Amino acid sequence: MIRSTLMASVALSPLLLTPAVAQQSFDLGTIALSSSLSPVELGRTGTTVEVLEGQEAGGNDTSVIKRLDRLPGVNSTSNGGLGTSGNIQVRGLPSRYVGVRVNGIDVSNPSSTQAQFNFGGLAPSGIERIEVLKGSQSALYGSEAIAGVVNITTFTPEEMGFSGTVQAEGGSFDTYSGSFSAGYRAERGFVAFSYGRIETNGFSAQSFNDEDDGFEQTTVDVAAEYDATDTLTFGAALRYRDGEVEIDRSAFSDDATGENYFTERGARVFARLETGAFVHTLSYSAFQIDREDPAGFTRLFEGERQNLSYQATGELGARVTLNFGADWTEERFMLDTVSGDEENTSLTAELLYAATDTVDVSAALRYDDNSTFGGEMTGRWAVVWRAQEELTFRGVIGTGFRAPSLYERFSPYGDANLQPEESLSFELGVEKTYGERGFVKATLFRTEVDNLIQFDGASTACASGFGCYNQVAGETVSEGIELSGEYVLRDGMSLYGAYTYTDARNGDTRLTRTPRHDVVVGLNSDFTDKLSGYVDVRHVADIVPSAFAPANNLVGDYTLVGAGVSYDVSDTAEVYLRVENLFDEDYETAGGFNQAGRSVFLGVRADF
Repeated sequence: MIRSTLMASVALSPLLLTPAVAQQSFDLGTIALSSSLSPVELGRTGTTVEVLEGQEAGGNDTSVIKRLDRLPGVNSTSNGGLGTSGNIQVRGLPSRYVGVRVNGIDVSNPSSTQAQFNFGGLAPSGIERIEVLKGSQSALYGSEAIAGVVNITTFTPEEMGFSGTVQAEGGSFDTYSGSFSAGYRAERGFVAFSYGRIETNGFSAQSFNDEDDGFEQTTVDVAAEYDATDTLTFGAALRYRDGEVEIDRSAFSDDATGENYFTERGARVFARLETGAFVHTLSYSAFQIDREDPAGFTRLFEGERQNLSYQATGELGARVTLNFGADWTEERFMLDTVSGDEENTSLTAELLYAATDTVDVSAALRYDDNSTFGGEMTGRWAVVWRAQEELTFRGVIGTGFRAPSLYERFSPYGDANLQPEESLSFELGVEKTYGERGFVKATLFRTEVDNLIQFDGASTACASGFGCYNQVAGETVSEGIELSGEYVLRDGMSLYGAYTYTDARNGDTRLTRTPRHDVVVGLNSDFTDKLSGYVDVRHVADIVPSAFAPANNLVGDYTLVGAGVSYDVSDTAEVYLRVENLFDEDYETAGGFNQAGRSVFLGVRADF
């Protein structure tokens, strides 16, 4: 069962950047996580996890990527505004190394250049919880999890009977959004529905023209569970996302007339059965994405994935939990007349051991059998030691791999001879809490990647004539430190901050678009019982632009200031005002593509 409070996340998740923080007291309650194959209390997992809940899961931002940007060890790049290509980096490694799941459905795009999720259009409507797992998670999640995993959960009714939430917002660039979530919970289960709509005229993605690039999107999520008996539960989740985005094709040309259309459909059904000491879960999920670029070099992009999974969890005595399972995945893609597919079968086992009352150890092992590349073994070992009541040490060692995407192998720019990337990651962390006053936290991390796959404009391994994907010689390393903390200055006022240093390189060559320094500081305050506000400052420094960036690009140091106020008009409703990029900083995260200037948004939010 999940028992969670907002400040359970505050105490152990470094940055919650809204006025709600100052209104709560610290509560180190139990939170179920996806950092293992079965739920684990946050204080008993060695893996570094950031947990965002409620409004902290992006409800106070126009897009979720802006919220993730303020987490330690996470930064983003995008080719313009809402709806354009947007990617996150976790500890210096890009989105192709980050698995993404929504209500258990793998939503990474099999037809993308790399099998990755596009965060550019991810609006917060309906999202209730986000967990960001850092470090290699291949031993639990397989390929595409070298840097970590983002698990997203949509609205679920917690109270008995009917409940929900509604939000409407409007602001700069003629941006209007609305969301509605409602559900019903009974003794034996629940049903939940979420709907979101966002429209914007946007701004020019290209830095050298002023033609606005609009975006519109509809999102629908449905989830349900039913306890057929005391030991048998059935459940299902459905996801639908449909949209249209205007694009500027290149930072090197004046072509500003492109439009893309996309539709995503996802579904998952499961049955969970308790038999003696073990709980067995059998699930099937499917995901399909279609994207059309009518005037593009490639017009149609289609990707499909289906997955069949079995997992068992059981307690072998008071101190030992055993998780094991198997799964089968098939992926397909098609680009106009080019297509490809592959299958993967895996076996996974994980042992959770409470060695003492203050020490927890976990060990996971996974074997993947890929239809093209054969067998791959990955593992993860983690330990957490609660040396004192308010002092915790963590350590993790994990191996990972990423199989070449179908696009990297079979597209006109692909090379069928590419081999999987392999990784080794380490992290060591310490956390000190100060009762209800706050916490400080530090984590050292290092990830090593061999056989890095990258596009090379000079490669002739394929017949494109414009370059190909190939294997990069040498070892790629991303290492650094994350520091974060929060301190309650007085009742209703807290100061928070985080700093991440990242050194990401291949040999002596630094990886592009990865900031070496990323710092966030902010202040939350209650002015009255009904009025609260916040201000935060983020400074990013020492970034190397991509080799494809134009000579006059603005990729480099920048400072963003955000501020907001909210007023409770009742116990269940509030109005709010938010300003992003307060001082109108002119900057780029991808060379030649604009980022939003000063933006103002006014909204209302209510629970029922």
